[in-house]
Amino acid sequence: MEYKKLNNILGWLVWAIASVTYLLTIEPTASFWDCGEFIATAYRLEVGHPPGAPLFMLLGKFFTMFTSAENAAVAINVMSALSSSFTILFLFWTITAMVKKLAMKTGELTQSKTYAIMGSALVGSLAYTFSDSFWFSAVEGEVYAMSSLFTAVVFWAILKWDAVSGEKHSTRWMVLIAYLMGLSIGVHLLNLLAIPAMVFLFYFKTRDLNVKSFFIATGYSLLILGVVQFGIIPGTYKLGSMFEILFVNSFGMPFNSGLFVYIILLIGLVAYGLYITQKKQKVVWNTILLCFTVILIGYSTFAVIMLRSAANPPMDENNPENAFSLLSYLNREQYGSAPFLTGQFFNTPLDPREPYKEGKPVYFQNKETGKYEQTNKGEKDQPNYDSKTSGFLPRMWSSQGHHVDAYKQWSNFRGKNVRASNGETIKIPTLGENLAFLFNYQWGHLYWRYFMWNFVGRQNDVQSQGEITNGNWLSGIDALDSMRLGDQSKVPSNTLNNPGRNTYFFLPLIFGLIGLVYQFRKDPKDFLVLGLLFFFTGMAINFYTNPPPLQPRERDYAYVGSFYVFTIWMAVGIYALYEILSKKAPQTISAIGVTIFGLFAAPVLMGTQNWDDHDRSGRYTARDFAKNYLNSCAPNSILFTNGDNDTFPLWYVQEVEGYRTDVRVVNLSLLNTDWYIEQMRRKAWDADGIPQRIPDYKIRQGTNDFVPIYDRGIEGHVDVDEAIDFLIDDTPKSKVTVSSGKSVDYFPSKNFSIAVDKQKVMSNGTVPKDKIDRIVDKVEWTINKNYIMKNDLIILDILAANDWERPVYFAITTGADSYIGLTPYFQLEGLAYRLVPYKAMSFDGQTGEVANEIMTENLMNKFVWGGMENPNSEIYLDENNRRMCMNFRNNFSRLAEDYIRLGKNEEAVKTLDYCLSVMPERLVGYNFFMIPVAESYYKLKEYEKGNGVVRSLVNMYHEELKYYLTLRGDDRKSIQGEIDRAKYILQQLIMLTNDKYKECGLADEMAEKFIEINSLILTQG
Repeated sequence: MEYKKLNNILGWLVWAIASVTYLLTIEPTASFWDCGEFIATAYRLEVGHPPGAPLFMLLGKFFTMFTSAENAAVAINVMSALSSSFTILFLFWTITAMVKKLAMKTGELTQSKTYAIMGSALVGSLAYTFSDSFWFSAVEGEVYAMSSLFTAVVFWAILKWDAVSGEKHSTRWMVLIAYLMGLSIGVHLLNLLAIPAMVFLFYFKTRDLNVKSFFIATGYSLLILGVVQFGIIPGTYKLGSMFEILFVNSFGMPFNSGLFVYIILLIGLVAYGLYITQKKQKVVWNTILLCFTVILIGYSTFAVIMLRSAANPPMDENNPENAFSLLSYLNREQYGSAPFLTGQFFNTPLDPREPYKEGKPVYFQNKETGKYEQTNKGEKDQPNYDSKTSGFLPRMWSSQGHHVDAYKQWSNFRGKNVRASNGETIKIPTLGENLAFLFNYQWGHLYWRYFMWNFVGRQNDVQSQGEITNGNWLSGIDALDSMRLGDQSKVPSNTLNNPGRNTYFFLPLIFGLIGLVYQFRKDPKDFLVLGLLFFFTGMAINFYTNPPPLQPRERDYAYVGSFYVFTIWMAVGIYALYEILSKKAPQTISAIGVTIFGLFAAPVLMGTQNWDDHDRSGRYTARDFAKNYLNSCAPNSILFTNGDNDTFPLWYVQEVEGYRTDVRVVNLSLLNTDWYIEQMRRKAWDADGIPQRIPDYKIRQGTNDFVPIYDRGIEGHVDVDEAIDFLIDDTPKSKVTVSSGKSVDYFPSKNFSIAVDKQKVMSNGTVPKDKIDRIVDKVEWTINKNYIMKNDLIILDILAANDWERPVYFAITTGADSYIGLTPYFQLEGLAYRLVPYKAMSFDGQTGEVANEIMTENLMNKFVWGGMENPNSEIYLDENNRRMCMNFRNNFSRLAEDYIRLGKNEEAVKTLDYCLSVMPERLVGYNFFMIPVAESYYKLKEYEKGNGVVRSLVNMYHEELKYYLTLRGDDRKSIQGEIDRAKYILQQLIMLTNDKYKECGLADEMAEKFIEINSLILTQG
């Protein structure tokens, strides 16, 4: 069979294998993290978080047009799956193109060489198909799968140009690449990182490789990357915003008139430039202009963001409806920025001579005056750090306390003394310590660890912050693994049985290293091209973004571009093995034999190892848990949430499935921004906007971002209505001067109260009949801080304006800081606490009074369980899902304990039994949250049920403790907290069965084990 035909057939074969794999394992609904938001923005064409993904939205909308709202998530997940399988297709063709170039260096293309080329491409492309990180993104509705597709197509296209560069019209491939890059910006910026590799391929097409040419090519590549990323992308809209403010503010024209004039001028200038360069035969300039034009055409998808924002949809993040807000949106200004080559360290003080400086102008549309007004004019609102205690390569820059501790741990911080401008001597990180953090954490932990996951193996699916027990790479060769991770023969069974424990015995890595060396020797130019792509899509990301430690989740999905490159080297390694073997055996047999060996040693091994922890079929937990949050709330409620996983899935079920749209979900993290507050004040679906009293001008960006609290000695508690009146007042008596010299609003007391209209709270169902006698005249509380942030201010504003009209809830996952001291008046009704006008009676020492009737209705009847509850279910629950389940188990145990307190033992047994049935141990392993469940069973004299829980806990923590105590030195130190916790839990379990409930009979059954445990606790403490 001719080469081209075989290349096409096998390419589509690997596409089919990848498509079937991903379609069989996609999640059938939204996943946790950003997926719910992306699916909602695509389905409703709404505006998601910066910098947006308009092309993803448009294509996602197309996929959802052929299905119902309930299946919209499946449609977008299918889009990701197909994007990923087409990535595999183009990877296959990329490999055959590159390996063929290598094969032709040793003579003509023979049949055996053809088989070896195709075999190497099969191994490389299928290895990437089943690789850990790429497979993860392939089965969920996120942008990374589509971004990978663009990278794959662009790199394939540059190889197509390389093959025909000497032919007429070959520059059309360059124009296609530019257009694809313009389009890719509407998905994710990662695709731009392929530019340096393409520049090198183009530059060295007609030049020799030497030190001088290398640096020249490096300069060109960085220049072009910089022009696109920092020039074309923000610059296009920056220039448009300058036209806009000129035409609106200076010429008195309507809003957006300057932008329209700018667009017309831009189109005219580009068209004229193309005409002139074509007419005068300026081929290079014509090509550059064509590439610039098609980049803008592809990039124009961001017009969708602006148009949809102008329609004020329910989800409209950053409100980018004009040139200025869109520019801020594209620049991700909401998230701030980290220093790059120079800047502050984590303990750099502000410059005492000028602690603050003017930041970028912030404009808003004043529709009353018809002009743009600068909200921060003349204000010094940006910190100005002391240059004497700043420095070069500031890897350790975040001043957040938990980050500082982690910086010191990862860098072995000692510091050097430097005298600051204020005369104080402080210890700042040395250059060596900054480099240590770069190599140990930003490259070691946040890149090479992920790389090894994909080509060597993975310890488990638990997120790691550097401890030896979780998230490390693992080979499966016990002798080697024991040297790094402790005695592998002592590893506890819950780790051995973790679905994320995958081992490849170094085989994929070895193939890749062989290919890397082989290509370096045979074709150093192409090796350099791949090496640049590998570096820029891997380590360079962290070098530029400068991430702090303690990331909220694993970030391996961001580096799949570099893993893509390594699978190309894997394929080259297979071809290298063919060349070696063909010298000692028949060439055709060598090609087939090496291919079969490579397939079993890499993709087959990786696929069988990875299937169980990448198969999300049958898992509905993110959707169902979101419904449970909403079902915890009474009709027409306000629900405060805080994180991604208690917000994005809720947005999904409301925006896409139309579920419980009467509940107004208010994210406290976003409530620090003016645009979000304004949106929350608007009606959305069936939910009215949040009640308000504070006028808009008081909450604009830069105004009341934080509000000081200066206690003026006011007796008692200040009514929140009066407090808001005081803040609204613009007279000097309600102002205070802060360190920056600015006069700002403030609160004169930390003690607040809300008056309670007893008749209202009785008539509207806030208080049930059996609690009427507990209603207080005022809800009184204290905020134990010297200032509050804007989100806390808006909570106070809502409480003042609401006046008990609508139920107010806080999600149980928001954290104590978000409750602003209101917890004495919290009632637990499910996954949320309700603010009630009576003192909560918590009998278990936890937050909130258990509303047992409401809790029973919610937990036992309304809540849904994502597929866990099916008796034969074998769905995979990753760490994030398992962690979310802990909240449910705690709620069940609290409800059961409350029934026991009330003497309702039958209801308590039903509650506990239901807990075990909907979250079985085989899917959600037990942990310390199950101790109250066991004790409740013992109190109810359900000894065998309680013993079953305790046996599992004792066996698990005993195994863990034995393993922990085999570790030494820093390894032991990294998990000291886990050791202490295991000892404490085991002590509690022994006391439970030996002393408190000896009649359960477990103490006798496990006597020998208890003696061994006590020995471990006492002798190795």
